[in-house]
Amino acid sequence: MMYSVKELAELASFYENQLLNSTVPFWFPRSFDEEFGGFLLMRDADGSLIDDDKAVWIQGRATWLLATLYNTVEQKPEWLAGAKRGYDFLNQYCFDTDGQMFFHVTRDGKPIRKRRYFFSETFYVIAAAAYAKASGDEEAAANARKIFDQCIKYTITPGLLPAKFTETRPGKGIGVPMIMMNTAQQLRETIGHAPCDEWISQWIYEIETYFVKDDIQCVMEQVAPDGSIIDHIDGRTLNPGHAIEGAWFILHEAKYRNNDPHLIQLGCKMLDYMWERGWDKQHGGILYFRDVYNKPVQEYWQDMKFWWPHNEVIIATLLAYLMTGDQKYATWHKMVHDYAYSHFLDMQHGEWFGYLHRDGTIAQTAKGNLYKGPFHLPRQEWYCMQILKSYLS
Repeated sequence: MMYSVKELAELASFYENQLLNSTVPFWFPRSFDEEFGGFLLMRDADGSLIDDDKAVWIQGRATWLLATLYNTVEQKPEWLAGAKRGYDFLNQYCFDTDGQMFFHVTRDGKPIRKRRYFFSETFYVIAAAAYAKASGDEEAAANARKIFDQCIKYTITPGLLPAKFTETRPGKGIGVPMIMMNTAQQLRETIGHAPCDEWISQWIYEIETYFVKDDIQCVMEQVAPDGSIIDHIDGRTLNPGHAIEGAWFILHEAKYRNNDPHLIQLGCKMLDYMWERGWDKQHGGILYFRDVYNKPVQEYWQDMKFWWPHNEVIIATLLAYLMTGDQKYATWHKMVHDYAYSHFLDMQHGEWFGYLHRDGTIAQTAKGNLYKGPFHLPRQEWYCMQILKSYLS
């Protein structure tokens, strides 16, 4: 199939309407914590609060969203004020004395948990950068660049953070180059930072060299230091939606670099490989985990449908179609879009349910917890709206 200009315009309107009249109103203003700052984001289907703890990385994500909406959609004072509320909470409560960020805090900012990885920091970077652009706050811009540089140190300095595994079976994951690439893209496109282009090229090289396996048409999540497959359960486990998220980050970079043909080919190849492995041909939707050799997967949620992979695949397929004109991507985009908006969307209360069984029935009703909040869905609707309007203009 091909999308007509009229259909693309209708899609742009659809995503804009969902973003501004369903997704964002579900979260805000009800999630603003007027007493302690930040956001109260652990919510049930109807928006009622199920827990008042705060996941630090989702505080950062919500801050990024509000500042980004202010920067790109409409300069609403409440969006800027909300972004400031999140940015101030992150600075006041979410850094430990060693400079590393917490992962999980109480409503009033008392620390509960730290993680070995530095993803809270990456979301702080994009939040501070977007807020700096929205507010003109030079200190926020300096903080964004400073914490980004600290994240780079974490990536290149063994032992700077506690190791998750021993050296018995060394490995590395695609998650770090992926999240750092997107963090650098956000930083570059909001306030700018000189090293971003060079680092993005390095992270793309790492993904292409070590994780993309043309011989078996696959994108690995974990590999040995030399890029070989670790033939054990953890090493064989694939996350198709995550790899496809990486594919659209690379396509986005190709677009930024004047439609770089090599990056278009790489991003589309990653999408092709992982669509074939991830799309559930029986029930529709994206399966959560797969084994590279089609052996049984350890995690019991391996065949569930989570919200966020569908957001990433909607972006990737649409971006691939707009950049290549290949009708295969229009077909795939319509398949994943139709599946997601007919199964995850809550027509009564807005936003999406997060977790479905394999057959598409709702597994549980929470819309916000330590891992789900206002990020993947609103980012998808915002980004698709942006690229469609740009394409149509």
